[in-house]
Amino acid sequence: METESEPYVRLASLRQLHQVMADMNTARSLADTLQSVADGVVNALGYEMAAVNLVRPDGDLVVAAFSGNSAAEALITGRVGSRDAWERRLGMGECWGDLVFIPHTEGWVLDDDDVPQWFTDGPAPRFEDEWHPSDRLFAPMYTPGVPGGSRGELLGVISVDRPRNGRLPGAWGREALQMYAFQAAIAISNARLRSNMQRALVRLEREQQALRASEESFRQAFEYAPSGMAIAELGGEQHGRILRTNDALCRLLGRPASAMRRYSFSDLVHPEDIGTLLRTSAEGGRAELRLGRRDGSYVWVSLRNSVVADAADGPRFLLTHVEDIEERKRRELQLAHRASHDSLTGLPNSAELRSRLAARLCRRPAHALESLDAAYGHPSAFDGPTGHGFDFAPGAETYDGYDHHVHTVAPEGEQDDGTKGLAVLFCDLDGFKSINDRFGHNAGDAVLIEVARRLSQGVRDGDTVARLGGDEFVILADGLGRADAQDLAVRLRNEIIQPIRAEGRAVRVGASFGIGWAHCGMTADEVLKSADERMYVEKRSRPKQHRRAG
Repeated sequence: METESEPYVRLASLRQLHQVMADMNTARSLADTLQSVADGVVNALGYEMAAVNLVRPDGDLVVAAFSGNSAAEALITGRVGSRDAWERRLGMGECWGDLVFIPHTEGWVLDDDDVPQWFTDGPAPRFEDEWHPSDRLFAPMYTPGVPGGSRGELLGVISVDRPRNGRLPGAWGREALQMYAFQAAIAISNARLRSNMQRALVRLEREQQALRASEESFRQAFEYAPSGMAIAELGGEQHGRILRTNDALCRLLGRPASAMRRYSFSDLVHPEDIGTLLRTSAEGGRAELRLGRRDGSYVWVSLRNSVVADAADGPRFLLTHVEDIEERKRRELQLAHRASHDSLTGLPNSAELRSRLAARLCRRPAHALESLDAAYGHPSAFDGPTGHGFDFAPGAETYDGYDHHVHTVAPEGEQDDGTKGLAVLFCDLDGFKSINDRFGHNAGDAVLIEVARRLSQGVRDGDTVARLGGDEFVILADGLGRADAQDLAVRLRNEIIQPIRAEGRAVRVGASFGIGWAHCGMTADEVLKSADERMYVEKRSRPKQHRRAG
């Protein structure tokens, strides 16, 4: 009877086994898959209890699922056994194919290890193949290995307890459990893969959401920034070409966004500031320069660069922040102008005059160069009679950094020899003190302002008219001969002596001029002192009545 019914029993078991395997492979999550594996051992293979021990990332095994006894499930689910203890268990006992059976006669040595386990009570076996309560049967689960090669890594272990028929599993039962463990390993691997993919998809979706949020934040920050923003190409043939601008930059330059895309910043920068732009680095570079507006005017801006890079492809484009500093620059220029110009007349003051004069003079006079020429037997790379670009012999004394300085010379003697030099006309007003005394300082200020205007109108573009202090003025006029300088002094004196309206009345002042000549080897103070002395000589040589104000 038992022999005749065995095929039917096996067929029913196979049907049930097929169903639980289908459940394993269609579970919605890794946890559901593990529980399906444990339930299948009890429901399809006929064991009273089963535990699924899963290998953790650190190598130890945790009881991830249990089936068959709720009390035992609550006791050991989630408990961890060390990898060493499990390796010891799987290395002892009897090997039934890939299964490991540890009979009760040997299992006592494992009672004190840290592998989570349960204990069942029952009588001692009454016949040879009866299951003992202390028998242990393990079905290791391995990841699929190389076909025809060794098995894969240990994925987990199925622990089972007591077949329902009370007997040790026979050949068919062992084969069924071994096959089940193999299929369970595949189902768990697939479930873990699906779980990892789902987590990756969730993470990717979150990253994409974060990226979209970041891009939207950048777009809003870019578009609605109160100061100008631009994105330009970095590298390649189109390096520096503007790709995108915000409204603030378009308003600042008075150009529409569509027109801005036709330019690079080098097209918009003031010609005098192109060097500043080229020296500005792409990575964190800063510069203050002028950009051209649509109406042809220029506006001072602070330009700051940063590179927006792609982790895979490297730098992609240049983000440029453009801040309007026109008002600050205007104040700075005003402060600089006040520091270098006379507050009453607007002319350069004494400090600015000395600075301009000193900038034209080197510390070595012309005769020193002639001595060097004689000493080394060749010209000192003279650029004609008025310049030098020094090319001293090795070991010669250097020229204090004036290698390309245009040497300033002065006419020789009292006659006009044709030499053109830098004339310094020292002007002192005659009779100005009496105007202050008779009509007050307001009238005196009006006279000084008008004299400054007449002097400025009477000289060429590029000449300097400065107020040295009080009623003293100085004119720097380059490229004049002696006769030219004397003619200029006469013209300016004739302009000054014309009546001046001050405080509702017409007043007159005279003017005395002293003509000095600047040349290299002199200091600015020495030049001014020379012109001042000549002015006093000229003043004393004229009759007093010709020097009084009318």
